[in-house]
Amino acid sequence: MIQRIQTLYLLAVVILGIVLIWLPVVQFVSPEGAETLDIYYLNAICLQNATAEPFDIILPGLWGLLTTTALIPLLALVDIFLYKKRLLQARLNIFTALLCLGYYGVLALYIWQVKLSFGLDWHIMPYASFPLICFVLTLMATRRILKDEALVRAADRIR
Repeated sequence: MIQRIQTLYLLAVVILGIVLIWLPVVQFVSPEGAETLDIYYLNAICLQNATAEPFDIILPGLWGLLTTTALIPLLALVDIFLYKKRLLQARLNIFTALLCLGYYGVLALYIWQVKLSFGLDWHIMPYASFPLICFVLTLMATRRILKDEALVRAADRIR
């Protein structure tokens, strides 16, 4: 199982997905003409005020972002243990890849919601690229899984 390269790709997806839950992906800043400089960070769990001493949670309950962020590593982890069922593994990989792209749709929805509610300017953090990296790794793993399936089918034909 671990000797297959697609397992390493999927393991990288699991690690990046778990780390993404706690890292901030968007920074919100008060507009230039404001009296005070307020900085907020959006991660998968909540929107936090970074200028207050104990980080105040401004917008709790980002269940859509948390669900998509948590499903990516969970599905990749389940996918690692489906190594005997390669076609099911490939299908689940494709669903995980689509979920990685869906993350950006959910993120855009929450950015739009915060921008309308608070009137803040927003900046994407470098950690927001993790789902895109997971998408590429998942596609690479799917390609290797399908290549393994073709190899097994070719070996079955020879016998």
